[in-house]
Amino acid sequence: MPGFELFGDSERKELQDVLDNGVLMRYGFDGMRNGHWKAKELEKALQDKLQVNHAQLVSSGTAAVSVALATAGIGAGDEVIMPTFTFVASFEAIMMLGAIPILVDIDDTLTLDPKAVEDAITNKTKAIMPVHMCGSMANLDALQDICKKHSLILIEDSSQATGATYNGKPLGSIGDLGCLSLDFVKIITAGEGGAVLTNNEAFYRHADQYSDHGHDHVGNDRGAETHPFLGYNFRISELHAAVGLAQLRRLDEFVAIQKKNYSIIREALSHIPQVTFRTVPEGGEESYSFLSFFLPDLETSRKVIQAFKENGIDACWNYYDNNWHYIRKWEHLKTLKTLYPLSTKVKEGLEYLKSQTFEQSNHYIGRNISCLIKLSWTDEEVQERANRMYKVIHNILKNS
Repeated sequence: MPGFELFGDSERKELQDVLDNGVLMRYGFDGMRNGHWKAKELEKALQDKLQVNHAQLVSSGTAAVSVALATAGIGAGDEVIMPTFTFVASFEAIMMLGAIPILVDIDDTLTLDPKAVEDAITNKTKAIMPVHMCGSMANLDALQDICKKHSLILIEDSSQATGATYNGKPLGSIGDLGCLSLDFVKIITAGEGGAVLTNNEAFYRHADQYSDHGHDHVGNDRGAETHPFLGYNFRISELHAAVGLAQLRRLDEFVAIQKKNYSIIREALSHIPQVTFRTVPEGGEESYSFLSFFLPDLETSRKVIQAFKENGIDACWNYYDNNWHYIRKWEHLKTLKTLYPLSTKVKEGLEYLKSQTFEQSNHYIGRNISCLIKLSWTDEEVQERANRMYKVIHNILKNS
């Protein structure tokens, strides 16, 4: 991860095909495009690869979450349960619809703790949204049981875990709706882009129309199409879809490389007794895009991160001190710093963030280090990295 590390002739060929054809928009211009439909091709390829009936491409992973929520009728004042550890896009997408993100604790999977989810449900809760961070997944069996018990929608944010599986099924295909990101730093990239996945015909139809100003996409005359409901512009371009199409064909190759590199580093660190690894739920297989492990305490994690930097070991993070991926530093959310007035429902719904603490999340995030697994490393570079990581952690623990 990410796929841009291995850009090659296949991506260039698909891009050149669009440029030679001359139609960059995914809809319309039927007479000009001579049968070239990159977005449609990529949607069909996603359906086949990720084992879903429907895939709708959109402009970003953030857009995918907002579109998914809208297709399920979730909006003003509705509550959506999500984890404290994610990217800011997760709560941004919820708030865009006037809904309220309800953040709850994670467990040692680094994803939603099912017990914390159960405790957070109110009569305003409409959906549970696990975020499969750093290449691995939430306990989806437990979350599905909770959703069935309370008649809630399950929306998977699989932006960081394309290629991972749970009980043999690709992540993103298990919930009522799944969301992917195809941005520049994902395992498969389109530069910018995202996708909504579903087996629900009505949800798919809503996503198809809502993401294109409400166009019904009936007939061959775009200007004559009707508008069943209001929508917005979340379209992907043919250029972005072309890159994503080439990258998706290489997903198995990318996952295999990541698994090889991940396994070498994990094997080295497994010889340190104080190092433990994130829990992968039974039946799950990671995409191996990150290696996530725990140290004894926050102080040790901070020392290791600093020593990694000093020893040239890049792309490793202790998210406790991160501005973008953990609630501790999301002051702009807690204090509602916006360019425009928020609804009273949203402001009241987020009052809890001013006082609520997340000690369980702090316990796991404070001790965690997550390291990106690159596709471009040589075997020698991976082994050297593993040796240096082992040495740094061993020496810090020995002197603690």
